[in-house]
Amino acid sequence: MSSSGPLATTFITHEVTNQAPPLVYDAWKTDLPLREAVAREGASWAEADIAKYGPLVGGELMQLGFIANENKPKFKPFDRYGNRLDEVEFHPAYHRIMEAAITHGIPNYAWRHEKTPGAHVARMALSYLHNQADQGTSCPLTMTYACVPTFRHHAGLAAEWLPRITSASYDSRFIPASQKTGITIGMGMTEKQGGSDVRSNTTRAQPLGERGPGNPYALVGHKFFFSAPMSDAFFVLAQSEGGLSCFLLPRFTPTGERNAIRIQRLKDKLGDWSNASSEVEFQGAVAFMVGEEGRGVATILEMVALTRQDCMIGSSSLMRQALVQAIHHARHRKAFGRRLIEQPLMMNVLADLALESEAHTVLTARVSRAVDAGHRDPREAAFARMATAVGKYWVCKRAPTFVNEAQECLGGAGYVEEANLPRLYRQAPLNSIWEGSGNIQCLDVLRAATREPESREALFQELMKAQGAHPALDAEMARISKDFADTATLETRSRFVVERLALALQASLLLRAGNSQVADTFCETRLGGAHGNCFGTLPAHAPMKALIERAFADGAVS
Repeated sequence: MSSSGPLATTFITHEVTNQAPPLVYDAWKTDLPLREAVAREGASWAEADIAKYGPLVGGELMQLGFIANENKPKFKPFDRYGNRLDEVEFHPAYHRIMEAAITHGIPNYAWRHEKTPGAHVARMALSYLHNQADQGTSCPLTMTYACVPTFRHHAGLAAEWLPRITSASYDSRFIPASQKTGITIGMGMTEKQGGSDVRSNTTRAQPLGERGPGNPYALVGHKFFFSAPMSDAFFVLAQSEGGLSCFLLPRFTPTGERNAIRIQRLKDKLGDWSNASSEVEFQGAVAFMVGEEGRGVATILEMVALTRQDCMIGSSSLMRQALVQAIHHARHRKAFGRRLIEQPLMMNVLADLALESEAHTVLTARVSRAVDAGHRDPREAAFARMATAVGKYWVCKRAPTFVNEAQECLGGAGYVEEANLPRLYRQAPLNSIWEGSGNIQCLDVLRAATREPESREALFQELMKAQGAHPALDAEMARISKDFADTATLETRSRFVVERLALALQASLLLRAGNSQVADTFCETRLGGAHGNCFGTLPAHAPMKALIERAFADGAVS
């Protein structure tokens, strides 16, 4: 019987209908809150460069992100003959993502345009876009971006290394850095016995000649978290004769031999699958002191501050991508006779997520402007020191709950690996842990508030710029002042205080951004109490349709 006859049609069980089409879109053009924030914080001059990355993120890189996460890095300790390798092998999709990121400036744009105000804001936008396609590659990209101030503690090392760090070329070859067109930088700070308490590190550094900055040392010890082990060099902390010091540890010695960095294993992580994290031992590895001896924490602190900024960028962009997926699904899926996006309760959920996402985006952009302007304006530098910790705590804490709510918008499909929401959900807790957990951030806020009065003053002046714009914010600022004044139990209450400080700062920024629908709804719900403990609890009069359309304009996807 012919395959086109009656028997062939007998076993056709169904047609595929009521499913959202594949999402291919321009991640920059469709993100009005991000575009407004970039212009507001002084980087409109870079829009043409940022715009080039938008279609790439929403198209090719999104697909490569799936592939890179399905094919995890592989540790190659030895070759077939038994020679020690200590290499990490990556899928070609990973290398293509890295190539696109470095070419478009994720780690280097801010430094190549450093003399132009707003360069770090422009780079923030590029990173915000990139992280939506793949989160794992953002780890080495972040550290390569953040290492520049630490290199500048030694002019000779900076002159040798920075041209390749700020290069727009990706070179994945496992060869000495001096032979490459572009390089990446990793970091190793924590050890088994100490974690965040890096002053308890036991790794020892012995001079191979003269002591002091720029000179070679032999490192003996270990790192329990050694990020991006395929990088060309790493900043590490080790105990020298003068105390805990900072060292640059290359993968190859000055004579071109593989350095004695012994990878013990790759971490089997909850998420971040496209990236490799490792445990290592140093068996006399050659490294070079950077900064003053015994001042290792102070030397590496600027690098840590920039990576904390990137934790904010990572979490805010992660939430953005989850929101995009939820809105796209709701616009095409029907239930009970209407599209999901037309159902009142689903509208409430999506609008609430959109409001939350925009608040995190404006705070992230404002902190990036402070980082950018900090070397020119002491007040901006003071604001950045406190606001980075406040933002890192709150933005990163909100990501897991946010992504889970977006998953629920897709129902069972949001729990299946073919959607990218499971990957986002696994990734969501990372940034609240990396570079100092929530408690560390809260303690840093208290430390800055008590020991650096200029930081506290700068942050409160930022809040006061919206004084009188909404009664809920005025009341919140008065409460926060009282909270800080009661020092007896301040450390115990610090999570609550920092949370309210973050919400007040977001409210102040939104009010000054000028969209009354967004700002008033945020103040009423986040500060005024007209909100429940879950997303989707906006009051009935909230401008839900406008919030959704603003977040992801209808008809913007293909």
